[in-house]
Amino acid sequence: MDGIEGESVRTDNIIETTNHFRCIDLIIDRAKERITESLIKELHAILKSGTSNSRKEWFAVGEYKRLPNEVGGNETAAPENVRREMKALLAEYNAKPRKSFTDLLDLHQRFESIHPFQDGNGRVGRLLLFKECLANGIVSFIITDDLKMFYYRDLQRWPEVKEYLTDTCLNAQDNDKAILDYFKIKY
Repeated sequence: MDGIEGESVRTDNIIETTNHFRCIDLIIDRAKERITESLIKELHAILKSGTSNSRKEWFAVGEYKRLPNEVGGNETAAPENVRREMKALLAEYNAKPRKSFTDLLDLHQRFESIHPFQDGNGRVGRLLLFKECLANGIVSFIITDDLKMFYYRDLQRWPEVKEYLTDTCLNAQDNDKAILDYFKIKY
C-alpha cells in the first residue's frame, strides 16, 4: 500500500484498535447481561466509529448490513434476512439457562455465518464470545496468529464437525491458562 490509501488503512487500524479497548470495557461492565441486538449494534458502532467506513452512508455503522457480503467465499445471510436470523439466534441462545463451552462456540459460529454487518463481524463476534466466557465462568481465550487458519477452517466445518473448532479454541484456552498460571491468576 502506498500513499493516501495506505495511510487511511493504517489510520483505520489505529482507530479500530483504540475502539476495541472501549468495546472490551463495555463488555466487562455488562458481562452478566443477556446478549441483545442493541448490545451487538452498540459494539459495532463503537468499533467502527471514526473510521473511514463510518463516513460512508451505505456502510451503516451500528446497523445491520444493507448490501450482501461473504466471508471466506461462503455466502452469508441476505440483508433482508439478517434481523429475522439474529432474533432467532438470540432467542434460542438466551433461552438456555446455563451455557456450555459448546453453546458459546455455536453462538459464535452462527453469528459469523449470518455476518450481520458490512464489516467488523469477526471482531464483534469474538467480543461476544469474550463476554459470554466472562458471563459463564469460562476462561476466555485469544485466537493467535498460529491458530488463525485452523480457526477459519473450523468455523466453516462446524455444522459437520464440531470437534475441530472445539479443539482449536480449547488449545487457545490452554495457552491463555498457561499465562494465567505463570502470573498466579486464579480462574
